[in-house]
Amino acid sequence: MAVTQRAVGASLDRVESREKVTGEALYAAEYERDDMSHAALVQATVASGEIIALHVEQALALPGVVAVVTHENAPRLSGADGELSVLQSSRVHYRGQIVAAVVAETLESAQQGAGLVTLGYSEQVPDVLLRRDHPRLYKPSKVNPSFPTDTSEGDLEAGLADAAAFVDETYETPHLHNNPMEPHATIAVWNADGSLVLYDSTQGASPARDAIAKAFGLAPEQVRVIAPHVGGGFGSKGTPRPHAIVAALAAQVARRPVKLATTRRQMFALTGYRTPTIQRLRLGATSDGALTAIAHDVVEQTSTLTEFAEQTAVPTRMMYASPNRVTSHRLVALDVPTPSWMRAPGECPGMFALESAMDELALACGIDPIELRVRNEPREDPESGNPFSSRNLIACLRTGAERFGWVDRAPQPAARRNGAWLTGVGVASSTYPARRRPSEARARREPDGSYVVAVAAADIGTGARTVLTQIAADALAVPPDRVRVVLGDSRLPRGPVAGGSMGTGSWGSAVVKACRELLAGTGADAHADTTEDVEADEEYARHGFGAQFVEVRVNTDSGEIRVPRALGVFATGHIVNPKTARSQFIGGMTMGLGMALLEETILDARYGDFLNRDLAGYHLPTYADFGEIEVLSVDEDDPHLNPMGTKGIGEIGIVGTAAAVANAVHHATGHRFRRLPIRLDDVVRALA
Repeated sequence: MAVTQRAVGASLDRVESREKVTGEALYAAEYERDDMSHAALVQATVASGEIIALHVEQALALPGVVAVVTHENAPRLSGADGELSVLQSSRVHYRGQIVAAVVAETLESAQQGAGLVTLGYSEQVPDVLLRRDHPRLYKPSKVNPSFPTDTSEGDLEAGLADAAAFVDETYETPHLHNNPMEPHATIAVWNADGSLVLYDSTQGASPARDAIAKAFGLAPEQVRVIAPHVGGGFGSKGTPRPHAIVAALAAQVARRPVKLATTRRQMFALTGYRTPTIQRLRLGATSDGALTAIAHDVVEQTSTLTEFAEQTAVPTRMMYASPNRVTSHRLVALDVPTPSWMRAPGECPGMFALESAMDELALACGIDPIELRVRNEPREDPESGNPFSSRNLIACLRTGAERFGWVDRAPQPAARRNGAWLTGVGVASSTYPARRRPSEARARREPDGSYVVAVAAADIGTGARTVLTQIAADALAVPPDRVRVVLGDSRLPRGPVAGGSMGTGSWGSAVVKACRELLAGTGADAHADTTEDVEADEEYARHGFGAQFVEVRVNTDSGEIRVPRALGVFATGHIVNPKTARSQFIGGMTMGLGMALLEETILDARYGDFLNRDLAGYHLPTYADFGEIEVLSVDEDDPHLNPMGTKGIGEIGIVGTAAAVANAVHHATGHRFRRLPIRLDDVVRALA
């Protein structure tokens, strides 16, 4: 029977809703076995040094304790390095590093045993503070994932000399920590044949399997990673973390399954964070606002264990037209945990600096901030020279300006006051790459006329199951209720990580191909691989774009900042599911508002540890913190992306939001805040 209504574009409810609200959906730590044991971690109490004494006798004597795993008795890892080379030496690289694990019959016994393990250290003075003049700053070979570290085009000094208006300012962002609802957890089970099964909270079963297999010197087919439901990640679950290795090591030593769930406080040391950044922006423009020069220089940190260089200046390379452009990244390895992915790595902190500087340039030129951005719209990608597959930033800015009432904006800062409250509005652009990676998928026709579609995708709360169901339904020309999507298992056809906003584009391309091959063939099963399709993609610059608008109210007595309304307008190809897409956009914008006003992990330089490593001290935004958040989509018909015509939406919502807030606060108060978060005491001092 012909389908008269397309599934793609409909606001379909999440297909796993019932399982989640009834508790039937199992997360990593919720699987049980009769012979299950539990592990608790012991963490280093120094930031740099060597373990010179280790006493585990009291822990082993505790009833219920099965084993204590340390660097002295842990099995050797043959293919692990950096953060995953855990319990392999006596060296301590950061405070909070795993130095032992206690395995016991119950979680309570394991935790009590962990408290009985004592260690002595030969301690060294840690170096934990990022600064722009650090003597060990170096140029990394690349920035995440594989971008050139530095770029230069034209003559920067000549471009600055030709400018009639200038900006030369430094912007800073702090340590920021991913705090997904589900803590990181792993259950490790070794089979009699030497194979390993992990129930893991991960954003990618296939890549996690490969990394774990490499660490243990196993073939990929000897490792199975199961993760059908994941309670958020924001990038922190994009690669295996040390606790997953420890769970597998502990299961080897104990010779039984081991469950290891990190605590919220442990996550602040073990599961990654956004590096703090120090960013210098230099902009030059003619009197009519045409950019003559752009320079974006970034200083950030990594650990002494693993190099991670966030691509902070990369979005500046393609956002605006200028004949003279320079970007650079410099890194210093400190005695700290390794930073990693956090929602929109690179674009998020980088666009805070760039879009704040563009606002300052608009004021210097006497040009409306939206008009300045429009005047510097590039005809092609300034970095690669490739044409954009589609670029509707101007449409986002114009649409948002009309919807937000930008025309009513006060022409000068600090012009609107009602008692102790100042009011201002701000705008910023947002962007994120529209990527896809090779993926596989399988489609099968069942005897009852329904279909099963399988791919090792990950649904981390984004609605991946639902949108893949819609994509498959349209490809098969059947209603969504006749399609069941199976995902979250490395034994399924290989899929890339749920990260980089590339999940739907990558998995969906393989699903469409598999479904079409099933319909075109005579069998009941079809398998598809998009590797050749992705490799054959034409040379286009593929990016999503958006515009963020924010209104703030600032109390001149208390320094309190309120956000009564925010608007995001996004051009991200075709929207598969408006309901789940709206949630993604609002979630990203909420994180951006939190970044601007609340979130900051404070490092104690004496001990090299984070002071506010819990949800009491690390302030996350809640429903009551902000007013109305509205999102709009500018539909794009872009044939150069994938069979669905989609661009990723998971990350673009956070990009630009913090800059829009900072720009609005400046418009309200007349004072520019270049370091995030904008705190009450900063505002009070500025307005004194």
